[in-house]
Amino acid sequence: MIGTRSAAALSRIYLVEDEPKLAAIVAGHLGRYGYEVVTARRFDDLKNEFLEADPSLVLLDINLPWFDGFYWCRQIRTVSTVPVIFLTARGGEMDQVMAIENGGDDYIVKPFNLEVVTAKVRAVLRRAFGEYAAPPAVDQVVEHAGLGWDAQRLSASFAGRSAELSRNEGQLLAALLRAAGRVVRREALLEALWDDVEFVDDNTLSVNVTRLRRKLDELGLADAVRTVRGEGYRLQVDAAPASAASAAAAAAGTDDQANPRE
Repeated sequence: MIGTRSAAALSRIYLVEDEPKLAAIVAGHLGRYGYEVVTARRFDDLKNEFLEADPSLVLLDINLPWFDGFYWCRQIRTVSTVPVIFLTARGGEMDQVMAIENGGDDYIVKPFNLEVVTAKVRAVLRRAFGEYAAPPAVDQVVEHAGLGWDAQRLSASFAGRSAELSRNEGQLLAALLRAAGRVVRREALLEALWDDVEFVDDNTLSVNVTRLRRKLDELGLADAVRTVRGEGYRLQVDAAPASAASAAAAAAGTDDQANPRE
């Protein structure tokens, strides 16, 4: 049952995926966000393995050895109400209906975007546990190519400059920084900001992206957030240039070598 849980349990995910390579990819990606992922091993005894793992959320495939995911979801529901998200190649409407009717909370069809999976995990945990579902503090500071985001200070910094960001602007920047150089789909950004995409006007995301671009422009990063038409956004940051002071010091050092003092 959902009740008082330790911080460790609130960041623990039980991943039931019988394809080892895919399981490793998903586990590695979620691990970067501070989640502890327990990967299923005993596909004939998943209920007891679930109890041993004591997770806060389950990612569950449908096509499994021994019994399918619908069966194991029903088994989990006899002992727990933690959220269950189905990850499956079966995208039919009846499959989705059966997933919900058998106790699932959400449904993601393969192939999927890893950022969407992470966003849905965060959203489902927020709905189930509230703010206590936040992952460990490893996410408080994110940095790439000299551009940093400090979630505690609500501040972005680059090349010696800093700018205050709103919570939404910061969430957008953090998501883009973590996937720096890769496209982050609009759906993933929406779910990272709000609990449910259905209650958000897509135009609101565009407004926040525009505001973030304006703040980054103040830091000397014009056009850092690139629009990828039909897909989403990508963060492109060139390494921070040397400061004027550093350049001056380097120049002074060259002069000293050319004209040594007596």
